[in-house]
Amino acid sequence: MAALGQSIRRSAIGLGLFAVFTGGTIAITQALTADRIQLQVARAEARALYEIIPESLHNNDMLNDTVVLPADERFRFPQPVNAWVARVDDSAIGLILPVVAPDGYSGNIQILVGVSLSGDVLGVRVTGHKETPGLGDKVELKKSNWVLDFNGRSLDNPGLDGWTVAKNGGVFDQFTGATITPKAVTGAVRNALLYLRAHESDVALAVATRTAQESP
Repeated sequence: MAALGQSIRRSAIGLGLFAVFTGGTIAITQALTADRIQLQVARAEARALYEIIPESLHNNDMLNDTVVLPADERFRFPQPVNAWVARVDDSAIGLILPVVAPDGYSGNIQILVGVSLSGDVLGVRVTGHKETPGLGDKVELKKSNWVLDFNGRSLDNPGLDGWTVAKNGGVFDQFTGATITPKAVTGAVRNALLYLRAHESDVALAVATRTAQESP
């Protein structure tokens, strides 16, 4: 019996050490992976910024020219928004907002929405998602040209009722076998436009303040 007890204790200690080692290894792996994922997201965002507003259209360092805009739950901006500003000399020509569509088929969809100060969409890029390959991933520009249909749109073009997919009476195409993903992205872009309209004075003040700080 004593030998059996010792055997059980040794097994328990061995299992405990194995669990500690395995848990530590997983934690370290997750931490390293998280850092790599964040780096990849940052690189994807940087590329997308200059796809939405090319360097030929502005002459500031857009990556380092940001303003903070207020949170607004009405349009799914639960936290203050860090928006990038594109300028020609001291004049702002547009903003790029990071937007999250929380209602994708497989979870959150990370989006960048570029908008001119007059309210026209300059471009949209999806920078992160977990949508179904071959279906929902067509919101990526490298998979299809679908996101280009946002270019030049505004709240008045096509009008608020048109800001959804065709299946629901809107003007934006859905994908064969996948309606949820394009509907989520379209809704997120619409919310970004509504947010900017509601916070027009906040945008003007933030942009003007930043310009004054940068002036000699």
